[in-house]
Amino acid sequence: MKTISELPLDYAGLITRFPPRVIRSRALLKATLAEILQLKESRQSLNRDQREFLSLLELLVRRYEGPAQPKPAHTFLCQLISEHQLRKTDLCRILGRSLPLCSMILSGQRKITKEHAIRLGRYFGKGPDLFLA
Repeated sequence: MKTISELPLDYAGLITRFPPRVIRSRALLKATLAEILQLKESRQSLNRDQREFLSLLELLVRRYEGPAQPKPAHTFLCQLISEHQLRKTDLCRILGRSLPLCSMILSGQRKITKEHAIRLGRYFGKGPDLFLA
């Protein structure tokens, strides 16, 4: 593996050394990840062209791996409640709803309504669309 000082400094040189391609195989994924790792070894010392080349390689890997699956709204809500150390009764207060309804929302048995999403967004400082499934 080459050190960062042995890498080309310009974008054209980087592309010549490791031509980026759309990843369609595990072998090319593995090679691209190895190149990314090599570039990241000394990320602080990368110049602009090296950083842009690294970004391109990371985009190719993300494209191959597919989009991240969004969390269901109730899972996201459960995570926020845990992070903020809230209880179901706190959720009831935030939503202005009963304990049984809040329990059903947290278990995924009931969907979060637009009104709930607005209240949750206001409370957690997030956009209401994050709470809608």
